Amino acid sequence: MIKTPLTRWFDLTTPVIGAPMAGVSGGELARAVSLGGGLGMIGVSGRHSAGFVTDQCAVPAASEVPFGVGLMIWALDDRPDLLEVTIAAQPSLVSMSFGDPAPYVGPLHDAGIAVASQVNTLADAHRALEAGVDVLVAQGTEAGGHTGQRTLLPLLQEVLALTDRPVVAAGGIATGAAMAGALVAGAAGVWVGTAFLSCTEGLNSAAARERVREATGDETVLTRAFDVAEGIAWPERWPGRALVNEFSRVWHGREDELVEDDDARRLVVEGRRTGDPATAPLYAGEAVGLVTTERSATDVVRELDAGAEKALRAASRLLT
Repeated sequence: MIKTPLTRWFDLTTPVIGAPMAGVSGGELARAVSLGGGLGMIGVSGRHSAGFVTDQCAVPAASEVPFGVGLMIWALDDRPDLLEVTIAAQPSLVSMSFGDPAPYVGPLHDAGIAVASQVNTLADAHRALEAGVDVLVAQGTEAGGHTGQRTLLPLLQEVLALTDRPVVAAGGIATGAAMAGALVAGAAGVWVGTAFLSCTEGLNSAAARERVREATGDETVLTRAFDVAEGIAWPERWPGRALVNEFSRVWHGREDELVEDDDARRLVVEGRRTGDPATAPLYAGEAVGLVTTERSATDVVRELDAGAEKALRAASRLLT
């Protein structure tokens, strides 16, 4: 069994955290990840209702497994209710990312809840440490969804040098061997999203899961085009890594023009409503080519754990 500060803190049997992917990671997916021995997270966006958060948190809670919630800091100014209901749900961990976590760490700690924060630069890491965040998530640009510009391995090494608090690696990790590599580098665990995009417990559609299974790692783009089209106020420093489609081929890099093109913007809004993969955003990381089957997230976690343990044992033989 792999033991790290993360597994000991949250009483896990493997140091795997399911990334809080809004629109995919609901209560059922979080529960399935936790049943596999990891820590499942529920993704919350500014479009979700307080009732959604309460209902989704009730799913893993009913099974008495640890779970977490991921909130987007930039969205909380207009939606303080999302933090309130999250605290009321008493998750083991809350991820406060994409903004300054300082105003939120105190209330979460007062409620007995640990706080994580995804960081994409050293400045982000320093800010999170000063805020008193418990777990830092070094998120490389390989990750799916909204992310920064730095690759994981150099960023992870620099963040590890800053602190003795647990640092979790995120971005491009979809196999046990990759998980083992992150652990050997010094990470206390891995933060995995893309590997769960084809899981049966996800909130995404069957068509989206099928598109994920068909994709290769060459087919992603880091772009703001979808956010601009949907009128979502994501800060510009965090574009989103998504699968390339007809819309992104036309509009990636032309966001200034897109703002003024109502017809083009409506294509994404309608694609989101109907699930049309040609125009709707499907956020996925560069590890998407490794996701080829549809199965339970519980099985994915167990396979990651077994593969990591095998790789760690094999690595020890390199020493003579």
